[in-house]
This record gives sequence, C-alpha cells and structure tokens, in this order.
Amino acid sequence: MMVVSGREQQDVLLELLNSTPVVNGVTQDQLADPEAARSWQQTHGGNGTAGERRHLLQARDALQDVVRGGRPATSLASLLKDVTSHPHLSSAGVSWEVDTPAERRMAVEAVLAWSELQETMPGRLRPCANPECQLFLIDRSKTNKARWCSMAVCGNRMKARRHYQRTRDGAAG
Repeated sequence: MMVVSGREQQDVLLELLNSTPVVNGVTQDQLADPEAARSWQQTHGGNGTAGERRHLLQARDALQDVVRGGRPATSLASLLKDVTSHPHLSSAGVSWEVDTPAERRMAVEAVLAWSELQETMPGRLRPCANPECQLFLIDRSKTNKARWCSMAVCGNRMKARRHYQRTRDGAAG
C-alpha cells in the first residue's frame, strides 16, 4: 500500500513527463535503456523491474498525450484498473492508502499526481510553449503565465526568434 502525497509526487510526475527531451532536433527517451530506466525507477522509489518499467512507460506516454490534448483524460482509466483505495485516519486527518500491485505502483502514482494537479492547480501542468520542445512545466507562479519549461533555454530562444523576425521584417519593409 502507498499513501498518496503532494509536491514530491508532482515533481516525480514532471520528471517522468520530461524523460523524452529533444536533443539536437531528435527525441531522446531517457527510459529506453533498461539500465538507465532501472536506475531512474530506483532513484524514485521503485523496484527497477522490467514489469514496473513497462507500466511506467505506458503511463508516461498516455499522460503526455493527455496533457498535450491528444487524448481524453478517460484514456487513463486502464492504468487504474483494479486499483483500490482505503481511508486512513490519524490525528492529522484522513489520508488515502492506495492498494495496487507493486509493478504498477509507480504508474498509478503518476496518474494520481496528475489528477491531484488537475484538482488543486487546474491548467498549471502544460507543455512548453516552444513548438520544438517536448518538455512540460508546472506553473507555480502567482500569475499563472509561465510559458517555457526553462526561461534560460526555451524562453530566451523564442524571444530571440521573435526579435530577429521583427528586425528582419522591419528591414524588409
């Protein structure tokens, strides 16, 4: 059993979603190599098995599509098949313990972290606004206007492109 948590699980979800970056114009899958995936899984509390990796990759791919708007959220239902939760009462209040097979735990946690973000911070998990980037961001700013996975990388690139386009268009006109 696992207890569903907050920000830490959101950060792991973001790392999972961002495990397919574009490097020199080519999409890289940081979890494609079984050894690299095992290390990632173990670093994030998993057991590192091939079965766990298979479920994690299914969850990642589905969640990426859902966040990008390519699939409806209902497409995540199969990832939660046969998962149950039970209330746990303590002096801090009620928490929910999720019961799922060990090899599916990380995938289920990713879906639950996505769901929590949808509920508590709707619209804050989104793709980077750079069309050449495949990364995601969680906008924790007050204004909810963050657009880039990284201001230092994508933000500066996109601003430089717009500036170049404006100066080029101005010189041509």
